[in-house]
Amino acid sequence: MKKLLKILLSISFMLVILGLIALITGNKHLFSVVRHNFPGIDDYKIFSNRKIRKSKQPQLWKIAKDYNRSSLSTRLRKKLEQLRSIAFMVVKNDTILYEEYWNGYENKQISNSFSMAKTYVGVMTGIALKNGFLKSLDQPVSDFIQDFGKDARKRITIRHLITMSSGLNWKESYINPFSVTTKGYYGDDIIRTCLRLHCIEEPGKLFEYRSGDTQLLAMVLEKATGMNLSQNVEKYLWQPTGAEFDAFWSLDKVNGTEKAYCCLNSNARDFARLGKLYLQNGVWNGQQLLDPGFVQESLAAAPLIDKETGNKVDFYGYSWWLVPQYKNHRIFYARGILGQYLIVIPEKELIIVRLGKKRGRKTGPHFEELFLMIDEALEKW
Repeated sequence: MKKLLKILLSISFMLVILGLIALITGNKHLFSVVRHNFPGIDDYKIFSNRKIRKSKQPQLWKIAKDYNRSSLSTRLRKKLEQLRSIAFMVVKNDTILYEEYWNGYENKQISNSFSMAKTYVGVMTGIALKNGFLKSLDQPVSDFIQDFGKDARKRITIRHLITMSSGLNWKESYINPFSVTTKGYYGDDIIRTCLRLHCIEEPGKLFEYRSGDTQLLAMVLEKATGMNLSQNVEKYLWQPTGAEFDAFWSLDKVNGTEKAYCCLNSNARDFARLGKLYLQNGVWNGQQLLDPGFVQESLAAAPLIDKETGNKVDFYGYSWWLVPQYKNHRIFYARGILGQYLIVIPEKELIIVRLGKKRGRKTGPHFEELFLMIDEALEKW
């Protein structure tokens, strides 16, 4: 009993110290860090959210005659279950060939996209260009965010944000409770957090993965269009592509700002629609939502040097991850930190969606499970 009391007193003491640090440093988000620990796929339940309404005329995927008759290989199934998958789906030619859910999740249940959301913001940038809200990708960010016109940040353009080459001092880390990424996720003023960033490198030279670049890009879109991010997605993407279910974008506070870099909550079936839009070169049912030129540009590697390796970038475009050559196929995909994937194999007309709670080992700029899923699709479908 005395031992337990000692432990409880120690924990209480540490919480008091953490609370004092949070109050003194202004890092109020630390209270949420202690309460919720590492981000999870159901975090929309702990945040305020803005609804993205489903289409008034939902366009349902076709179901294949041999739907789910193929079984997953032992190797892939073992990996999917090891990584605590909740959804795995394969679509070909607008038809669902395979679909499986785990741990009580089902096809209509939403979960966090995490950084797949970055790809959506990149796509919305292309839509804003097509609709005349933006002049070009080389337009200065300071045209929309006045604070960026006062110092070295005036050199940053929209292109720099969409290719992760802003040169800003956002350091990506969810593990460090004091990191700007953690503060952005659990804090209550994402705009203020982003406006405090400053340039530490020349924009447009080095690739460095920064959630802050995407958040700033969403701020540009909001200023340019006069609509918040959820309204933009609903009007120009979710509704036109016939989304079957409502989606929700988590906010930094009640009636606040979308956490654009991480927190679009939807399901496998509706996430897959973005893959179909790109397979069709920006056209959906005869309506050109994106210019074909932008679609192709966004799938070309950005002309940058990877800051981590010093090598030329061949794995990232306009907020899409790229596999330029794998078994004679060109592949592009969106991904999130817990192994959220939207994978497109154009030559096969294949779309793969995987959602879950863990991801595997990193191999270069990609992760091992990516290639397991691609291999399965190429061999089976």
